[in-house]
Amino acid sequence: MKIAVGISTAGRPGLLHKTLGQLEKQSRPADRTIVSVAAIEDAGDGGALASRGVEMVASARGLTRQRNAILDAVGDCDLVAFFDDDFIPAVSYIEAAEKLFSERSEIMLSTGVVLADGICGPGLEYADALTLLEGCADNAPDETPLQRVYNGYGCNMVVRMRPIREHSLRFDENLPLYGWLEDVDFSRRLAAFGEIVRARSMRGIHLGFKQGRQSGARLGYSQIANPLYLMRKKTMSHSRALWLMSRNAGMNLVKGLCPEPFVDRRGRLVGNARALVDLARRKLDPQRVLEI
Repeated sequence: MKIAVGISTAGRPGLLHKTLGQLEKQSRPADRTIVSVAAIEDAGDGGALASRGVEMVASARGLTRQRNAILDAVGDCDLVAFFDDDFIPAVSYIEAAEKLFSERSEIMLSTGVVLADGICGPGLEYADALTLLEGCADNAPDETPLQRVYNGYGCNMVVRMRPIREHSLRFDENLPLYGWLEDVDFSRRLAAFGEIVRARSMRGIHLGFKQGRQSGARLGYSQIANPLYLMRKKTMSHSRALWLMSRNAGMNLVKGLCPEPFVDRRGRLVGNARALVDLARRKLDPQRVLEI
């Protein structure tokens, strides 16, 4: 198989280069590594990228647009592993993905097991994450069980390019900026052609790095607008969309009384409220987050 790694990044060149350094340690190296940027400064030292054999593609800013630029560039590949710039894969990640997709032709997308996720807290330090990853040695048996899942987790997911090429699938660019829930939408469209799974043999750590993420108000708006948009597209069930919206809005309301220092709960509440007002006025649209 020919395998590419695709990373979309914005405003975090130092972190990007650390992550690329870790990718060089893979037991089965990627055949191509592509970084998608909206501005040249997002990549930092372009010469350092070239010396590592990393390709750079330009795109309009926004996760879905930048990932589509990667898809446009990898027409010769069988698999593409989409990693966030703050995801550290275990050294066997790509090797495990190749084995899985070679043996199971019905699998269209697989996400790995996240051993620790800093997105749920203040974020993980790079050195601490490496220590944790080294402590979780790759001792999983060869026949690792798979779990069918509703969607892949966008910080790390491997997709089979055949159905993407045959059906001209792309990430939905109506989900702007951070593209919240773009992984759900893409997974459910790929599910029409095969299975979506989580593989325990594919593992890593998500730092949850906070620098460069969108504002609380913008995320709060997307927490309402994006599930409703996907519900209308029929790539998210009504029950799942309503549960997700009520859970997030409820957490913002309760924790907004004494917010965590690393989460802009009050900003998210403002975004939630603005989305609900737009819903009542029949003007709710994911793209309106750009006006916030």
